[in-house]
Amino acid sequence: MKSSGLIPITLQKNDMSRIQTRFTSLAAQGRKALIPFITAGDPHPDLTLPLMQALVAGGADIIELGVPFSDPMADGPTIQRASERALLHGMSLRRVLALVAEFRNIDAQTPVVLMGYANPVEAYGVDAFARDAADAGVDGVLIVDYPPEECAEFSVAMKQVGIDPIFLLAPTSTEQRYGEVAKAGSGYIYYVSLKGVTGSGSLDLDEVARRLPAIRAKVGMPVGVGFGIRDAATAARIAAIADAVVIGSRIIEEIESGAPAEAPARVTALLAGIRAAMDGKGS
Repeated sequence: MKSSGLIPITLQKNDMSRIQTRFTSLAAQGRKALIPFITAGDPHPDLTLPLMQALVAGGADIIELGVPFSDPMADGPTIQRASERALLHGMSLRRVLALVAEFRNIDAQTPVVLMGYANPVEAYGVDAFARDAADAGVDGVLIVDYPPEECAEFSVAMKQVGIDPIFLLAPTSTEQRYGEVAKAGSGYIYYVSLKGVTGSGSLDLDEVARRLPAIRAKVGMPVGVGFGIRDAATAARIAAIADAVVIGSRIIEEIESGAPAEAPARVTALLAGIRAAMDGKGS
């Protein structure tokens, strides 16, 4: 029998976050996590909650919810457009937290990770943000421009309120950086599979496969792979070697592709095909 590639999680059950609980449950089933990304407030704030529900209906295990920002340096044109649309509708970090709280009223199980940039968090205040994010039901926070070696206080503040601080690793990351991420982070690691912005280039799956064992050995937590995953077949191949598949730009494109009111149904259909392929049930 082939190994699933999932790493064991050794925390006691009562100490597990919602994210860790989800990975443990998936490991017991021999399945990998599907982590879709959407931008809060895109195409309109009134559609964010229906879209989050649509992601769950399509098979999402964890939702990454983007906090729109005016200068998203790691994001390609597709997610930049999503941020611009959301900001035009007045979306802010405070409103994002309110949307998460609304989602929690109808879904107490699906982990939600906020993904964004340092500026809105610094403006909000780290301690206030930690408190309000926990109260809203946020499970993890990934701040793209917070390097692990420079944000020990942020990491501690998140962990103190039960939120997993999640960090990025890239093809250029060193083993020293692996260790820094292992100390500062929890929940899972987001491995950026490309040198570039979201939605750009093509994946070198062999290179990803070569790097993941060393990363797993050093960080001791699940590793999700994102950037450049655009179809069910690629998602299935990533699922064969990683603990999670992260997909964002392709979902935003689906949201853009037709009438906004029909976006939730389109997103569910897209994600269901990816989920089926990851579970070995694709055509």
